Amino acid sequence: MASKSVDTAGGKLKDEPSSSMADVYNSELTPLQQHAAFFDRNKDGIIYPSETYEGLRAIGCGVVVSAVGAVFINSFVGPKTVPENVKAPAFKFPIYVKNIQKGKHGSDTDAYDTHGRFVPEKFEEIFKKHAHTRPDALTSKELDELLQANREPKDLTGRAGAFGEWKLIYSLCKDKEGFLHKETIRAIYDGSVFVKLEQERKQAKELEKKK
Repeated sequence: MASKSVDTAGGKLKDEPSSSMADVYNSELTPLQQHAAFFDRNKDGIIYPSETYEGLRAIGCGVVVSAVGAVFINSFVGPKTVPENVKAPAFKFPIYVKNIQKGKHGSDTDAYDTHGRFVPEKFEEIFKKHAHTRPDALTSKELDELLQANREPKDLTGRAGAFGEWKLIYSLCKDKEGFLHKETIRAIYDGSVFVKLEQERKQAKELEKKK
């Protein structure tokens, strides 16, 4: 896959191989980049809707949820992350891992700063303000309270994004008593929870084959 970049000398568009976008993996990733990188299935630095779909399926989402999620995520986040002097492929809505912080939406916890770094103080606020039943976990009702508290005026897209993300994680990661644990939520921010979910599904499939 290739994107187009501007030849600053001649003012023309030229092909820029996706391998150059993969350079993001040559240095330390921010937590937000780590979070996004799970969905960069071929690790070329660019996440296309098909990869978002594949990643969502890998962590346990159904076909419909994965398809809708891929379209929403890439169409909303992708255009914000296109590097300067690069023309993204039309209607493919690629997300560029290098610039993922530019796709950060509103109506959220602000546990990522504007550079995509993790903010421990904001993370702890989640539980100080909303964990009423247990200090280290959230119930479904408490999660709804969190979403309500973080809503920004007229930010319909941000609200939808936050709602979808949190509800998805809750459905996939809550325990048998309906608690979403603090350590699980922490693992969302560096994407390690996605790796764990995918591994668990693979292991479950292998066990099923042996029966």
